[in-house]
Amino acid sequence: MSYEVTATRKRPQGFETLVGQDFVVSTLSSAVSSGRIAHAYLFSGPRGVGKTSAARLLAKALNCEKGPTPAPCGECSSCQEISRGNSLDVIEIDGASNTSVNDVREIKDEVLFAPNSGRYKVYIIDEVHMLSNSAFNALLKTIEEPPPYIVFIFATTEIHKVPATIRSRCQQFNFRLIQPETIKNKLAEAAAELQIEAEDEALFWIAKEATGSLRDAYTLFDQVASFSDKGITLEEIRQKLGLVGLERINGVAEALAEEDAGKAIELTESVLADGVAVEQFIIDLTEYFRNLLFIRHGIKKEAVLGYSPERFSSKARDAWSVSQMETAIELLFTLYREIRYSLNQRFELELVMSRLAGMRSYLSPKEVLHQIGKLRSELVEGKLPLGQQQVAGSDNDVPETEPPRSPQIREHAPPQEQVSQAADQSVSQKASNPVHEKSHSDSLSSEEGEEAPPKNSHAVVGQTEQAEGPRNLSQEEIQQTIDSLRKTKPALVSALEKAGTWHLEGETLSIDFENGFTVNFVRGEIPILADALLPVIGFRPAVKLNAISKEQQQEENDDTEVRLVTEVFRGEVIGPKGEKK
Repeated sequence: MSYEVTATRKRPQGFETLVGQDFVVSTLSSAVSSGRIAHAYLFSGPRGVGKTSAARLLAKALNCEKGPTPAPCGECSSCQEISRGNSLDVIEIDGASNTSVNDVREIKDEVLFAPNSGRYKVYIIDEVHMLSNSAFNALLKTIEEPPPYIVFIFATTEIHKVPATIRSRCQQFNFRLIQPETIKNKLAEAAAELQIEAEDEALFWIAKEATGSLRDAYTLFDQVASFSDKGITLEEIRQKLGLVGLERINGVAEALAEEDAGKAIELTESVLADGVAVEQFIIDLTEYFRNLLFIRHGIKKEAVLGYSPERFSSKARDAWSVSQMETAIELLFTLYREIRYSLNQRFELELVMSRLAGMRSYLSPKEVLHQIGKLRSELVEGKLPLGQQQVAGSDNDVPETEPPRSPQIREHAPPQEQVSQAADQSVSQKASNPVHEKSHSDSLSSEEGEEAPPKNSHAVVGQTEQAEGPRNLSQEEIQQTIDSLRKTKPALVSALEKAGTWHLEGETLSIDFENGFTVNFVRGEIPILADALLPVIGFRPAVKLNAISKEQQQEENDDTEVRLVTEVFRGEVIGPKGEKK
């Protein structure tokens, strides 16, 4: 007896053996049992999930000598002819090679003849989306009003290419991808029938590579079984098919986690030297980072990861943040897309490996903005140690000298640049005068024999006065307030996220908005907003809402930031020609 491939040998012979398509099976079985047979069906879905098999099973169910029945016997002449593909009443047509109007006209002429021996004449048109528009138009009338003994079954992998006029005349069934665990179980059955010993990890790898297609899984299974003498093992698959393997990927990932680019590139070169393609290495490394990201999110199912979570390097699991893993995956995706146009694929890969080695220092734009906002809030609120350094004196007495004038701050620079200039200038002053003289008040107190106050008392007093005086709420305070309302008041949260300055003066909080509509909406939620502010700022403020334009808001922000910079760094704003403002 000649060899028969597994996909053909394991083709479903009844609805109960059609795996992964429970909705399709139950609906078609019920339709056949009740006698509600439609004149046209449209099966859509990915390749290798059972569309053509379901069409043949439906044809069997309709023409079985014991039917119509949802469980065809498979023994009568009609069932056997359909299984062999030589039934005169079941015509299978390849839509990819019969695309013209003339081909469709032949079908229109043939449907006028009654079935040869069965109850129904079934036309199965595979890849129906390949038909031309003229062919589809020629089919319309026939599909809409066929003879009572005609059933059309269309199968396609690209449902969007089938005209709406055709779809509207058919009952549509969407076939789904089959789960890897289900495919693995079917492969284990096939291996047992062939008396082949197979590791679960090897079968699961085949199921995962099939990406939901049972036919693809059977094809890959036959290939692996052909070169496996003593059984199917994952190690033998790795060697024969040029795969990287989890252990070697773990080594590469640990080197990246240690920020050792040289070691990571050396391990990569050793993998490629064993015959692994550059594209395959990128795919495996991308999947590894994807699995690390899933583990970080708490997804630990072996059916999703392909391995148990313990098989992945613990050092790699804890090395990167979620945003860093996402960036690494995006970098590898970009590399895979662009590498086909590269002059040297290895050079491109080595460059990316060097970048991945420095990924632990990467900050996402959101994290950078958060850090900038935090530092800016601390600077405005006087929490940075710059003021303490200014008033802190040395243990040794030094002669009092006149403090240098604050360098000029450019008038027309953006507020962020002004703050940066002021900070740089203040730091440069500290570097040039590392030992600051004692304050004048300290000297007077010492001369009169009174006890001098602590060196850092000025900074503490300044911070206290600033906390009690007018100030803008920090970004953390604003975010904490908004987060407390996110679940209960999403509409209010959306409005507050568009707000401008939150200015606190005494017990009154002023919030700026860009339009009056938002102000009117938030005004009705003031009591709830005040309650949310209580745990953040320590009291329940009176909330005042202002509607100002973007230009007014920017001008006020600029004036406020310039004033804060001059107060913090004891500077003065001068014009472009040196005139004081």
